[in-house]
Amino acid sequence: MRFNQYSFSPEVKNNLENLGFKRPTDIQFKAIPPIMKGEDVLAIAQTGTGKTAAFAIPVIDKLHRNKKNKKSEGIKAVVMVPTRELAIQITEVFQEIGKKTKVTTFCVFGGVEQGPQIAKLQEGIDILVTTPGRMFDLVNQGYIHLYDVETLILDEADHMLDLGFIKDIQDLIKYLPKKRQTLFFSATISPRIKKLAYSLVTKAIRIQISPKDPISKNVEHTVGFIKMDDKRFFLERFIKDNAESKILVFVRTKVRAERVSKAMERVNIKTLTIHGDKEQKDRLTALKDFKTGNIKVLIATDVSARGIDIPNVDYVVNYDLPDVDENYVHRIGRTGRGVQKGVAISFCSEEEKLMLSEIEDYIGKKISVMEISKEDYSTTIDFSEDYSKSLKELMLEAENFELENKKAKAKKIRKKQKK
Repeated sequence: MRFNQYSFSPEVKNNLENLGFKRPTDIQFKAIPPIMKGEDVLAIAQTGTGKTAAFAIPVIDKLHRNKKNKKSEGIKAVVMVPTRELAIQITEVFQEIGKKTKVTTFCVFGGVEQGPQIAKLQEGIDILVTTPGRMFDLVNQGYIHLYDVETLILDEADHMLDLGFIKDIQDLIKYLPKKRQTLFFSATISPRIKKLAYSLVTKAIRIQISPKDPISKNVEHTVGFIKMDDKRFFLERFIKDNAESKILVFVRTKVRAERVSKAMERVNIKTLTIHGDKEQKDRLTALKDFKTGNIKVLIATDVSARGIDIPNVDYVVNYDLPDVDENYVHRIGRTGRGVQKGVAISFCSEEEKLMLSEIEDYIGKKISVMEISKEDYSTTIDFSEDYSKSLKELMLEAENFELENKKAKAKKIRKKQKK
């Protein structure tokens, strides 16, 4: 079925055509009809499947049809997301699909002055995309009123739980009408997710996309066994061998992000970093520069990059393996999105082999091993432009990494014990 066969308004159909949307993805095909009927939906879909459009299209179309003119009659839909970057990204999707309709979408998030946000809210909006913190500030101050809300959407719900937002979500429900439509989207499913979901939805239509294989078929992913001290040499070579490609590099901590960036700077490779210690404006600038291709290499932590849709990422490099198994899926889901093909490569040191084993258990299959001959390994190091590190510095970095590794393992054990 093609999008032009749906009974959407002409404005929405035209916007979809201009965006190049011809046929719905699996999640869109399964989610759009029940959402249009007003039913609650519980959807489990991996990143890169088109799930934002799966709820944006029917919500915009319904509001557009029900409105007499552009004037807002109160907030009709709330989209809750875990991060500022995701809020901005989702707002852009809503605004693109909602062009020339009677629907106004706006997002609020922390880390910036609230004055301009309050001014826009007072002008009137139909759809609010928001992160929990700033939203509750503005609700408590009386600038956001939720009594007209018809649809509540929770996106990246699993990530919101990971970040400790469950109380915020539960508090939000108190402000919403009991009679409403609830759309619950998550990349993964667990007992905690199920408990939260079923406390919010009523007789929901359950949709699960690719439950057996969480990795997109469009992504070719491999692992290379590389000593921790040598990872920077292999990253240098990989970037230089793919100089015109867009490369997203994942590390485990904020400190590692800056260290790797400095290591690349020493060998004349320009990179940018995004992580929690960066100012909001710097993070947004880095994302914009990477999206537009002004910068080819972006180094990120898991929290900062979760759920962000960056078009045309050619390669994902796991410089460090993630300490949370499911983050492997989220990371490599940054490439091979939609119908595009992508490649993900993981650098695995001796200290990380247990993590690799747990990731393979989680995804239900072995990850293909990238064979590196002794000669090729030596050549990669010998031809590096980076001679600046002393043995003492390397040993210190190894010790720090081992300490981080132990902390991550302890955290995982505590998490399992809580379950």
